[in-house]
Amino acid sequence: MTLPLESRLTLTVNGHTHVGLVEARTTLVDFLRDQLGLTGTHVGCEHGVCGACSVLLDGLPVRACCMFALQADGMEVTTVEGLASASATGARLQEAFCESHALQCGYCTPGMLIACEALLRSTPEPSESQVREAIGGNLCRCTGYQQIVDAVLSLTADAASDRIHDESQNGRE
Repeated sequence: MTLPLESRLTLTVNGHTHVGLVEARTTLVDFLRDQLGLTGTHVGCEHGVCGACSVLLDGLPVRACCMFALQADGMEVTTVEGLASASATGARLQEAFCESHALQCGYCTPGMLIACEALLRSTPEPSESQVREAIGGNLCRCTGYQQIVDAVLSLTADAASDRIHDESQNGRE
């Protein structure tokens, strides 16, 4: 029995549906970078250790180097390029990274943004330990992680401040 060299793949990436043929051995990160030109998702260790290749798959963070593109067939993928339009926090998170100097060489940044976005979706006001746990699977050689934690916590502080302001405007305290 001969298996086909290529299979049909349909997936939605950053809100756009893509249909095409892909070799069974093509990883999701290679598909995103080589076939769709979305090079924001980085290739690092290629073993799922560093987190540079992280994307959201149906809203959950996954290592795109550890799965085949065909495993994502019919699913929704959000890459770092799509974060700003994927949620209200995506653009604010990227701004917070810039303001907190949470990126230096930038190699880990896409994976860190994906990990932080996933955390903020499930826990809108995380504690410092929750932020550290969420980014713990991503390697960063430049920042020492503190600026990344500060960036996420600045969003938490902004959200709390906005909530207090809104409540006081509505006559509640």
